[in-house]
Amino acid sequence: MGAGIAQVAAVAGHRVQVLDNRPGAAAEAIRNVQAQITKLADKGKLSAERAAQASTNLVAVQQLSDLAGANLIIEAIVENLQAKQNLYAELEGIVGEDCIFGTNTSSISVTAIGAALKRPQRLAGLHFFNPAPVMALVEIVSGLATEPGVAATLFATATAWGKTAVHAKSTPGFIVNRVARPYYGEALRLLTEGAADCATLDAVMREAGGFRMGPFELMDMIGHDVNYAVTCSVWNAFYNDPRFLPSLVQKELLDAGFLGKKSGRGFFDYRDGASKPSAQTEALRDTPANITLCGDSAASQALAERLAAAAIPFTQTPSADGRVAQVDDAVLFVTDGRSATQCAAEAGLANVVLIDLALDYRSATRLALASAAQCTEDAAGAAIALLQAAGLHVARLADVPGLAVMRTVAMLANEAADAVYQGVCSPAAADDAMRLGVNYPKGPLAWADAVGLPAIHTVLTHLGASYGEDRYRISPLIQRHVCAGQSIHGG
Repeated sequence: MGAGIAQVAAVAGHRVQVLDNRPGAAAEAIRNVQAQITKLADKGKLSAERAAQASTNLVAVQQLSDLAGANLIIEAIVENLQAKQNLYAELEGIVGEDCIFGTNTSSISVTAIGAALKRPQRLAGLHFFNPAPVMALVEIVSGLATEPGVAATLFATATAWGKTAVHAKSTPGFIVNRVARPYYGEALRLLTEGAADCATLDAVMREAGGFRMGPFELMDMIGHDVNYAVTCSVWNAFYNDPRFLPSLVQKELLDAGFLGKKSGRGFFDYRDGASKPSAQTEALRDTPANITLCGDSAASQALAERLAAAAIPFTQTPSADGRVAQVDDAVLFVTDGRSATQCAAEAGLANVVLIDLALDYRSATRLALASAAQCTEDAAGAAIALLQAAGLHVARLADVPGLAVMRTVAMLANEAADAVYQGVCSPAAADDAMRLGVNYPKGPLAWADAVGLPAIHTVLTHLGASYGEDRYRISPLIQRHVCAGQSIHGG
């Protein structure tokens, strides 16, 4: 990480001194960075002149005293509070009073690091994401003592380096590592509840939700030692708030040494000769003869467009109860956080089938659904056939509340809203952080606005009622905006 940050600063035109406590490590890091800069020039992404200057900007130094003239020191050492405090204590006796300290910590309180400094106001978080030359986001994290001008200078510096900077307050997980917890947590819950297997849930999140990677393959890539540790860190820091409760499923993997790709096994098997399982997809059924699309929701409009493009006949009718479609005896609704069985019982309709949320129903290639316990297999099959006629692969999940994409998006939006409500960041910063820091297809608050904040409120209400847990409590920010009839981003 330190080498990547050094590359960013050097390419931006700064003289960068690189120091590592391992003999020869700094010089080796510089050689590697210079090789990367040369590759960028060869690909035409940097001019030859700028690449040459960037390479000469990098200088290896041997001891802390060599940093005496530095204006900005970016620390990217081990994630250990005492180690960071000890380093800064030494640096304070070496550098000038105007030197700014930027810690690249991803999980340690900036306030706690600064508590050991004589001038804690000069310290702020400067949290890059890996790989630093590629990832656009930098979190500028202010501790309790951080001087506003220091945070502003770091924000301007990161921006000048071509990054998108966001301000955050020093709270557990900052923005990204806090708001991202539901992406893993809800997936692990779905797996525990037998909603579907890992490959199927991953496919639904990618192909319907638009996420670049499914949660299980992403956890395998990150490493369960790292992902589980971050979850535990945030959970402990928030005094065991159930929203961040770690998963026993992931703990089992950790105990077994199944850390993901790095160890050869995680949720999936990466050893030589092993094959990754395929998502479970419903077998193709004959196109139904009688299809009625109901109302003008995003789902019904998209189905109408898709069926028309495939020359599949259908009729249209208004929707009095929110239903999206009728086909044979089946009635389809978009999930509202209840199970299909509960929806069927409360509506007095046996053959209820729920479909999941999609980022864009027009372009999605897969959609998840679940049928009520009262629903006949013929009716469930007709609903599946309708979605297949619209060109969708269908993943049939167990009848869990909220299905997969909907409950995940609702919880991501809820966590982002709570971060905004608690003054950690602005709505725009929350959305930018999640799009650029973890490549979400849409910022969670913008996504909630697009789905409709009242719908997100309803999903969270029903999840809370279904599970009886404080985990699904609704952020006061969402409550306020729903009562005011406003979106979170205004209007």
